Amino acid sequence: LTYSSVVSRESVRIGFLMAALYDLEPLAADIGNAYLNATTKEKYYIVTGPEFGPLEQGKIAIIVRALYGLKSSGAMWRTHFANTLRDMGFQSSLADPDVWLHASTLPSGEEYYEYILVYVDDLLVISHRDNEILDLLTNKYQYRLKDVGPPSRYLGAIVGRYDKNGHKTWYLSAKDYLAKALPVVEEHYGSLNKYKADTPLPTDYHPEDDQSPFLKDDEISLYQSFIGTLRWAVELGRIELTFAVSLMSRFTNAPRTDHMQKLLYMFTYIKRHLDSKLVFDAYTRDWSHINFLNHDWADFYPGAFEAIPPNAPTPRGRGVHLNMFCDAAHANDHVTRRSTTGIIIFIQGTPILWYSKRQATIETSTFGSEFVALKIATELLEGLRYRLRMMGIPLQGITNTFCDNDSVVRNVTDPTSMLAKKHNALAYHKVRETVAANVQRIAHEFGRFNLSDVLTKNLPVYKHKACCASILH
Repeated sequence: LTYSSVVSRESVRIGFLMAALYDLEPLAADIGNAYLNATTKEKYYIVTGPEFGPLEQGKIAIIVRALYGLKSSGAMWRTHFANTLRDMGFQSSLADPDVWLHASTLPSGEEYYEYILVYVDDLLVISHRDNEILDLLTNKYQYRLKDVGPPSRYLGAIVGRYDKNGHKTWYLSAKDYLAKALPVVEEHYGSLNKYKADTPLPTDYHPEDDQSPFLKDDEISLYQSFIGTLRWAVELGRIELTFAVSLMSRFTNAPRTDHMQKLLYMFTYIKRHLDSKLVFDAYTRDWSHINFLNHDWADFYPGAFEAIPPNAPTPRGRGVHLNMFCDAAHANDHVTRRSTTGIIIFIQGTPILWYSKRQATIETSTFGSEFVALKIATELLEGLRYRLRMMGIPLQGITNTFCDNDSVVRNVTDPTSMLAKKHNALAYHKVRETVAANVQRIAHEFGRFNLSDVLTKNLPVYKHKACCASILH
């Protein structure tokens, strides 16, 4: 067993959103020599050298601590620290075992859950009594904590305060991470100022059509390294890069010369837009102006209901609301003619989960590709709702879902609507059943306003900027 504590990025975003929702100041800490606090189950010994002194030299010493470098040390440290957190009254979330929650009460008397997020030996504590928790780890459990304080960086991202309409909240930014990557790119390919880039990739660019020469081995390694850098930037909140990075990642095995040029184009765009931030907006959106249809589905899906985990912690505190945008670019791969799915899910006003991926099947119509995308979105939504419930966060009402294909919206909102294309039956019934179960309600959104459009295609400048203005700050 080599498993180590690695909290998911979605859980980290939810944690910061909870801090914004309750106006809490998270504390970060690093546990010094973390692995050495745990014992090992592996059978190792050494013959002591002169550094042990003349009386101990040459003796056999059995290793009992989880030394760095042993195969199971990560798992042993996780088990050891998990026992500590359980002893403190925390429980592990079944949706993300490295999220630890504990029922607590704010000084105002309001109930909520406090959290400890664990990434190997890095801790993020979200609680009104965070100093008390860290003092307990130091004084009672004898951990040596370093760099204790409000987080200024977390997993490579800058963490900072942001004034959102007079309310202090938090943001994540990949600025420093990308600023360090840009000189590496320019060291190999010269100044990026020779390019002019207002979008991640040129509008309607299709790398699959490229017939330029293949890169040499050393440049292939560089290409793969640059893709890795960009992928992590996406994880740190550069949502508008998601489609472009996904698109160019398809060619990591055999990239061509022009593919590398387009990566340089992307880095130029980044250099011109370094300051983009993912802001944790805790305000609920008002959708009263949207005409969501409400029908009786009892005759079509009798007994439809959302499965609530019986082992979920009791919900405490303020409820959150989910909003989802979904889109598909039909047959936009010129070689395989497969479509691309784009999905973005907001909790309150904060993007928490985003997805851009080529579909696994070839759809012969826009209707089919949009239905496949909506089915994928529905599955991601169910997973996120499960995650929130297993973190003890109350869900407020039905998820609002927006799709820009009117035929798909009619098929999933009108119980009497019949499916003309039988090969889409699984997606059809999957989505309709969640509507009948009040998991989501679906409305038509004009394509020019669909925020997930930025996750399915290379947009023109004006539309790209419009989408980014609603997602990032």
